[in-house]
Amino acid sequence: MDRERLYRTDGLILHRTDFGEADSLLTVFTPHLGRLRMLAKGARKPTSRKAGHVEPFTYVHLLVARGRNLDIVSQAEALESFRPLRESLERASQAYYLGELINSFIGEGDENPLLFDLALATLARLCEARDRMLVLRFFELHCLRLVGYQPQLHFCVECQTQLDPVTNYFHPPSGGMLCPRHGEAIRAAEPLAMPTFKVLRYVQTHPWDQVAILRVKPETHLDLEAVLQRYIVYLLERRLKSVEFIHRLRREVQISDGR
Repeated sequence: MDRERLYRTDGLILHRTDFGEADSLLTVFTPHLGRLRMLAKGARKPTSRKAGHVEPFTYVHLLVARGRNLDIVSQAEALESFRPLRESLERASQAYYLGELINSFIGEGDENPLLFDLALATLARLCEARDRMLVLRFFELHCLRLVGYQPQLHFCVECQTQLDPVTNYFHPPSGGMLCPRHGEAIRAAEPLAMPTFKVLRYVQTHPWDQVAILRVKPETHLDLEAVLQRYIVYLLERRLKSVEFIHRLRREVQISDGR
């Protein structure tokens, strides 16, 4: 095979679908080439050397051949399988959400090594963290920062005054928070509960090892999720499919627990 057609890259398998009788179509997030679609020929054959190395959420090293329409995976070596993500439906749904979020904000050729590192760290945290909802909120806020859509949480986006610890308002079209005077003047702006406001700002400005020790009440968790989802939906102009699945799974768990 012509060596000029080959390249190597590390990547995260965000999504895999069956293609033909034995092939797999992969969506791969790479640190320097952005998001790529690749074909892993024969990957679903039990005897394939690629089997087990191109599962969803796997951190993998790839040797790839450039193709006319799709690049072809020649070799694949799993560097980290994040196995717990495939052993729990809840963890798997959260990992799919991470993948769908990256897929929505990163295009082909969009180099973002810092986001790649954050995604790797987040998958590891989803495997082991006590509070996986907090893991996702941390990822959302820092992902938004790394793709250029960080919400302003410390100053009013209208008058630029520093926000006091009172009831302030969140307004996605404005890009963040509004002080009481400007928030009350916009019907679509929603007041934030004080615990939600404080946790959002803390998570945005602190490293994970400090965020991880937070103890967040269930009602604040749901409020945090709702606020960031409103902002993400506004940016993307659509709802992500994985979010509804997470919500449906949560409702089913609550019903089975009698809550």
